[in-house]
Amino acid sequence: MKKLESHGRLPILSWCKDLEEGALNQAINLAKHPALFRHVAIMPDAHQGFGMPIGGVIASKEAVIPNAVGVDIGCGMGAVRTDLPVDMATDKEKLRRLVLDIKSRVPVGEGCSRSKGLSWPGFDEWLGSLGSSPLPAWYNKDSHELDRMNLGTLGGGNHFIEIQAGSDGFVWLMLHSGSRNLGYRIANSYHKIALALDKSRGLPFPDPELAWLPLASSEAEAYLRDMEHALSYARENRRIMMEHLKAAFSNAFPASDFTEEINIHHNYAAMESHFGRNVWVHRKGAVSARLGQKGIIPGSMGTSSYIVEGLGEANSFESSSHGAGRRMGRNDAIRNLRQADCDRAMASVVREDWKPSRIKGAGGKKLPDFSEAPGAYKDIDLVMEAQKDLTKIIVKLKPLAVLKG
Repeated sequence: MKKLESHGRLPILSWCKDLEEGALNQAINLAKHPALFRHVAIMPDAHQGFGMPIGGVIASKEAVIPNAVGVDIGCGMGAVRTDLPVDMATDKEKLRRLVLDIKSRVPVGEGCSRSKGLSWPGFDEWLGSLGSSPLPAWYNKDSHELDRMNLGTLGGGNHFIEIQAGSDGFVWLMLHSGSRNLGYRIANSYHKIALALDKSRGLPFPDPELAWLPLASSEAEAYLRDMEHALSYARENRRIMMEHLKAAFSNAFPASDFTEEINIHHNYAAMESHFGRNVWVHRKGAVSARLGQKGIIPGSMGTSSYIVEGLGEANSFESSSHGAGRRMGRNDAIRNLRQADCDRAMASVVREDWKPSRIKGAGGKKLPDFSEAPGAYKDIDLVMEAQKDLTKIIVKLKPLAVLKG
């Protein structure tokens, strides 16, 4: 159920049942932003991010805010429905072999990339879009080669590939990834430019992480150009990985075919019409949920995910949550979650063993990395219940096998 929150006269609309103090303070800072249009919309999975809560949506008529898009520009989801009945994908040994096959085709993990870069027309198209403009500070020959090697790779953190059992009776394939290092460089570079512009204008700010680029400026034009490049790269990244995922699945289940595919972003800005005005909607950890629009809302590994249709709720800027949302920081999860509980939550899912973290426990031994365990996340079913006015559930998915970045 939507909850309208009043903080003085600040316009904050929240679907989050228990918004942590850090995220609430960020929402209040956003509500004071001089470029804000109407209100801040907080999704039910919201938690603290850089400058703006992850799971937040805002709109602006006059500015773009790099940190209201985020550092992983174009991070998003891909999902494919197969025609394989769920009861034909219950052999765990076969699923383990499938996961190993996927891992042999898709480089997985933070800092892992291809040994040889891939070509992609988008690189040349972006260079052509520069015209006579100088190369931006985030681009050089070495970084371009890294972008080529990262294309079609999963990355680390909360990125994943999953084999899912659908409530429609069929197996689904799902993955979560973004623009890798490309989006990170773009975001950081333009945030620094925005900070310098704000300082030169002498603008008072409750949070320098919310530095902005005026839409009429050449800096905003350059950011939007490069943001679109990162969005295209992220979409292509997911497409390439999904092709490898489908090939591995076909190798394991030769008679299967693929009947529906969805590929969406949840970190981006776009020009849209809301409340009778054309505005730049910033979605940071949120997905577009226009009336009838298909979406993907993942849970944590070990819990359900959902294929949904948007309901076009105006007050959320036609948006919804992008997932379950963290309830614990990564280091807190590593230190405080118990392995027995984490193992129990993943008992029915084919997966790799917990990797060692960088945090040491008693005796100097590295603790298992529980940063992505189900216990580190909010209850996805409560998130879905809280946004019944934002999305309609089409298919509920339960994980059969997972490969984490």
